[in-house]
Amino acid sequence: MKHPLDNPIYNALISGHQIFAKGTEQANYYEQDIASFAGLKDNSEADFEALYQNSPEASVFVVFTPSPLTLPKNWKLLTHIDMFQMVYEPKTVPVGVDDGFTELNEFHVPEMTALVALTQPGPFKPRTIVLGNYTGVYHEDQLVAMAGHRFNPTPYVEVSAVCTHPNHLGKGYAYQLLREQIKRILEKAETPFLHVRNDNHGAVKLYQKLGFHIRIEMIAYVIQKVA
Repeated sequence: MKHPLDNPIYNALISGHQIFAKGTEQANYYEQDIASFAGLKDNSEADFEALYQNSPEASVFVVFTPSPLTLPKNWKLLTHIDMFQMVYEPKTVPVGVDDGFTELNEFHVPEMTALVALTQPGPFKPRTIVLGNYTGVYHEDQLVAMAGHRFNPTPYVEVSAVCTHPNHLGKGYAYQLLREQIKRILEKAETPFLHVRNDNHGAVKLYQKLGFHIRIEMIAYVIQKVA
């Protein structure tokens, strides 16, 4: 049997995030104001056709796969990103403190969107926050760091949107926020995981310091539906 993290988007949308799923059993995707991710059951040509037939015109999706894909002719490749998928397997929380962060909600979305635009940790949409557990660090009334949850292929929860304002790097904010995310996931008896660009050596080193290890390589394809 395949590991659920080999196809994290699809498996999230048939388990922990089923309430946010659109599409069919072969090809599902998040509500578009939440996330641009699509999950294909087997990444087959038939799955791509199902996604094509059951999604809005000119849709742009991000698809994850452990191995290279050949796209059908009715899909255009916009870009691809080579990543590591990392998993946290210890059952204890890393050393640290339990305060210094702010619970983020819908009120904070404009600030969150601005920080994401500046730091580019990955897609963030108007309702991405409904995926839950977003926490941030403020400095002089400015949001300078944040992190939250994304995919939930039960029993795994992805840590995502980890970012820090360039003027506040090196202050330990990312470690503090990641530790809090790990703590919350472990408290639900689930397992934290994340994705990171394979050329982001500083982030990989930080995640390894916290206790994450590289499980597999993953490719993110950004694709657009064409006529």
